Amino acid sequence: MTMTEQTVSPAPSGRQTLPAEERHAAELAFLAAHDDGPRPPGWSLTPRAVVTFVCGSEGQALEPPRARQPSKDEGSSSPARLVIAPKFVGERSLVERCVVTLAGERGLLLVGEPGTAKSMLSELLAAAVCGTSALTVQGTAGTSEDAFRYGWNYALLLAQGPSRQALVDSPVLSAMRSGRVVRIEEITRCLPEVQDALVSILSDRRLSVPELAGTPDALTSAAPGFTVIATANLRDRGVSEMSAALKRRFNFETVAPIADPAAEAALVRGQATAVVRRAGAAFGVDDAVLDALVTVFRDLRSGRSAEGWDVERPGTVMSTAEAVQVAASLGVAAAYLPGGDVLDLMPGHLLGVVRKDDPADHARLLGYWDGPVRRRAEDGSAMWRRLWDLRENLR
Repeated sequence: MTMTEQTVSPAPSGRQTLPAEERHAAELAFLAAHDDGPRPPGWSLTPRAVVTFVCGSEGQALEPPRARQPSKDEGSSSPARLVIAPKFVGERSLVERCVVTLAGERGLLLVGEPGTAKSMLSELLAAAVCGTSALTVQGTAGTSEDAFRYGWNYALLLAQGPSRQALVDSPVLSAMRSGRVVRIEEITRCLPEVQDALVSILSDRRLSVPELAGTPDALTSAAPGFTVIATANLRDRGVSEMSAALKRRFNFETVAPIADPAAEAALVRGQATAVVRRAGAAFGVDDAVLDALVTVFRDLRSGRSAEGWDVERPGTVMSTAEAVQVAASLGVAAAYLPGGDVLDLMPGHLLGVVRKDDPADHARLLGYWDGPVRRRAEDGSAMWRRLWDLRENLR
């Protein structure tokens, strides 16, 4: 089946996207039912099953252990065999280290450039470990300590004073009470004094509420299974340095850009196809166009072309996530605004990407066109010859 032959699947009723625990509910239920290995306290799956859920079963259909296989008379609501699809493109060893960190109830910090799927990985891990990825704090410069500790229902507070009923649990406190994973997105965008509210929580695994002193609710101890997954972009504006005390309470794992060009191209195809389907159309962008798009992004990201030619890197991060958005835009345009070669639209969308941060990146993109694009055109490639002819669209 080619990319243009894929049928359109309707979007979920009332929602554009689903959380990981709902998107992959069948796989999670299968792994929970059929992996009978040891599980850390509070975990929905075994560590081995969590890794399989994230990385896939390498095309192999998994079967339950012989001792757990249902008889013909018993029946089963779960399939007897299931291939687990890969959901994260990256090193399996990275995922294994993440799972080991969480099993040891230590904080996990996923760091790297923007657009490397740190948030997606944290969502998948949380869904597999505790069954929900919903306990999330979005870090910003305006995030207060209440997001990590607790707040108050001020109507109840004024009416009856400090009480458990008036207390509003933060996602962190909810995760502590239930023994689940809490996700903190963009932790380094929070002010340092707000970040440090986590130091005692990660050290003591307790959270005190001084306003409720003398009551059973004055101290909450973390239930087994509680842990934190945080993400941080290291190459971005508005970043606040983490204190040494907080850093020591996390294991750092770097999520790098996708190393394999074919794997990145496949991911861009799949993600862009899903976006266009949600827009109500079939994805009609030729694979050769997508391969050229991914090549441009990889060259500009690394500062070196696949042929070994030097490329001046733009200040903007040319991430896989940005490539997906450009591919999706091309797909939507091809579906709803037909009337020409979709390749003609690529330079304009690329210019929109590189202009986001540094005005000098415009010149760097033109330099890329005058270098690798021109050389590939001279080597006889019709695709790159067409792109070279479109140089004027970058003005």
